[in-house]
Parts: sequence; C-alpha cells; structure tokens
Amino acid sequence: MKIGKNIVPHTAISTSSEQRIVVRGMDLSRDLIGQINFGDYFFLLLTGQMPDKAASALVNATMVAIAEHGLVPSNQAARMTLAAAPDAMQGAVAAGILGAGSVVLGASETAGKLFLRVEAEAASSHGGDLKAAARSVVTDLRSRKQIVPGYGHPEHKTADPRVAALFEVSARVGGGQKYVQLSRIIESVIPEVTGKDLPMNVSAAIPAVLLGVNFPVTALKGVPMLARVASLIAHLNEEMSDPIGFALANHAVAQQQYTGTPVKD
Repeated sequence: MKIGKNIVPHTAISTSSEQRIVVRGMDLSRDLIGQINFGDYFFLLLTGQMPDKAASALVNATMVAIAEHGLVPSNQAARMTLAAAPDAMQGAVAAGILGAGSVVLGASETAGKLFLRVEAEAASSHGGDLKAAARSVVTDLRSRKQIVPGYGHPEHKTADPRVAALFEVSARVGGGQKYVQLSRIIESVIPEVTGKDLPMNVSAAIPAVLLGVNFPVTALKGVPMLARVASLIAHLNEEMSDPIGFALANHAVAQQQYTGTPVKD
C-alpha cells in the first residue's frame, strides 16, 4: 500500500449531520435500520451497492459456515485472555482475531488470489486451459514448499461438509459458477502433483462462491474475521459463567517438556 499524495481526509462510506446519518448514500434511520440484514449491510459498506439475491444469500451463508468450529486456536486464545483479564472482553476478542493469518481465517483470501492467479495464467500461457494452468500453479507452489491454500483439513480428511452446503446454496440462488468450477479443477490436479488427495475445505469454498457474485477479493479475509467475532463473543459469554480459560492454560503447562540446557549441579 502506497502513501498517497492526497492530504484531505475523506471517505465515500458515511457522513453525518445533526439531523441525519448517511451510509453509502442512504439514510441510516429511514432506509437501513430494520430494512436490511447485517450480511447485506456488510456488502453495502464494502461495495457501495446493495447485494442482489444471490450475493445476499452467499455472504450470509459463508459467514454462518465459518463462524464457529469449536475450541480452535482463536477461541482458546480469547478464553485464556479473558481468564487473565475478565474486565476486558474487547481485549479477549482482539486476542482471538490477532491470529487471523495464512493458516487460520486468512486462507480464504489466499485461496481467492490462487483462483485469480490460475485464471490469469490460463489466459496468458495455456490458451485458456484452466486444468493445465492449475497444474502449473500447483506444481510451482509445491516446488517452493508452499501449501495449496484452501485444500486439506486436519479433521475433515475426506470431505469438508461445509463445501457441499455452500456450493448447493450458490447453485440454488443463481450465483456465478466460474470459480466453483475452477476450485474443483484445482482439487482434481492436486493428486497428480502431490501424490495425495487434499480435498477442498471451507476456505476455498468461500472465495469460490463469493467471487462469483462480485465480492471484492481484497476483502475476502474480512468474511471469516467478521464471522468469527460472533463466535468469539459467544465463547467469551460462556467463559464468564462456565470458565475453562485457566484449564486450557494449565493443560499446556502439564504437558510441557523442558528441552533447554540442564542445570549443572
């Protein structure tokens, strides 16, 4: 991101006066409150456009799909933080979100960029052959010892059930299928390159369905981040009444092994 020359603070997202709050050209109180669900509002904030039926259904569906998955690292970090600082839920939520990166929560963005890379390479070097381009890109990733983002899962080794559910919603509501098909092509070439099956996970399904409704690739990471905040708040609310934060920390202490230099007697 470059530092711009514009020295005037400005935004196209919202403004307000004594009488009115305007968001993306709409009166917040008259046009939006009670008239729009939060997923649609998220899309409006991002793009400046109201989502169509397909975009509305898929933004909401993807956030439901990714919000919760048990005691994953983000939820554990948040619960242990709240146990140490019970007066600061905001700090605990932040602790959970700070781990959003290329492995956890951020893979939707990298998978989306992978799809666009394969698409561009097919057009520039493979005469439009998506499978050849996918094979080339996956081979390049593996040669540099990089993962194929959005493929493989430590628990859902055969199939991530969320993938089929999101693809069914996309087909039913009329979402664009180009990236759904591309995601499957990539899945099909992975065994040829790596010698093992790596089924698609939800982090590939999210961009596959959202790019088909013109969701900006630069905001893909925001979908799991926004969704996970809801889950974090639920876990923290449970932590307040049924705490396990210190139990999680104590479990690590009990299992730890010292691998440093032994004390000399």
